[in-house]
Amino acid sequence: MSPVPQTPPMPWVARQRESLAAKPGHAWLLQGAAGLGQYELAIELAASWLCEAPGTKPCGQCPSCHGIAVRTHADLCVLMPEVTLIERGWPLDEKAQKDIDEKDRKPSREIRVEAVREALEFAQRTSGRGQGKVIVVYPAERLNTVSANALLKTLEEPPGGAQGTRFILASEAAHLLLPTLRSRCLTHTMAWPDASEALAWLGAHGMPAAEAATLLRAAGGRPQAALDLAAMGCNAQAWKQLPQALARGEVAALGGWPAARALDAMQKLCHDLMARQAGAPPRFFEAADLPPLSQRAPLSAWSAELQAAARAVEHPVQAGLQLEAWVSRARRVLRPPTRTGAV
Repeated sequence: MSPVPQTPPMPWVARQRESLAAKPGHAWLLQGAAGLGQYELAIELAASWLCEAPGTKPCGQCPSCHGIAVRTHADLCVLMPEVTLIERGWPLDEKAQKDIDEKDRKPSREIRVEAVREALEFAQRTSGRGQGKVIVVYPAERLNTVSANALLKTLEEPPGGAQGTRFILASEAAHLLLPTLRSRCLTHTMAWPDASEALAWLGAHGMPAAEAATLLRAAGGRPQAALDLAAMGCNAQAWKQLPQALARGEVAALGGWPAARALDAMQKLCHDLMARQAGAPPRFFEAADLPPLSQRAPLSAWSAELQAAARAVEHPVQAGLQLEAWVSRARRVLRPPTRTGAV
């Protein structure tokens, strides 16, 4: 049987799971910045509640833990966008899989109201293994207004009492949730790991120490986000060279990056340049890697443009042309200062 959680485990997530598993409450909201392990904590917490073994939970060996590991537990329902289900290895329902396979539609990036209705039907059923049932919603901010409203009543008063249905909403942007959703949940803010702990975890994934240090800085101290950068093909050298490459207008420096990741990298660069301009240390890049700028460089305007672009980053556009436009704008902002200091 496959163990739960997946190895190597996140020790900071395990500590939070041990604390939360012993607390009462039928609905929890796990909130915090992306890359801190909300998804992993949600699944571990569900596994702990559903585990059938005595003693330390989850044991990783009982039929319940095995069912979660292989994504087939009868008493666990995961509410996710179809894109996320596919990325995380969870099965789609038969109709959705057929529609996507036959190219009738693309996988949804929101949690569809049809999926919420199926989850509510699941909540009404009797527990198959006698440990109650759990519904995990991730990322919860992907509930649209219709699907969120459909969830409200059952979230407030789930059927079955103590051995009924418990909810775990995991979010990387909890401010986007409806206030009525947040008010029905007990809230847990994700703990940040120590740098040494995060580096050790990245090392357990086979990442060399120097590489891990640079990518952890690039991710703002969030280890899962650092691992995602590595999986995307970003290495320490590419990250350190990125500011100068953008200053030269090199689109290839972001070649192959998803639009959201490319935009996020530019926002981090803009943040660090604004911090340096204000006399503060950079957060995501080393100071030596930042390009020299005129004091009149329009960083505030660039920051506002990047924020506006982030709000529409998932809209269907021609990705190559969009990336060229972003890099062209970055080059104009980052051009070296002239003798007179003009931009």
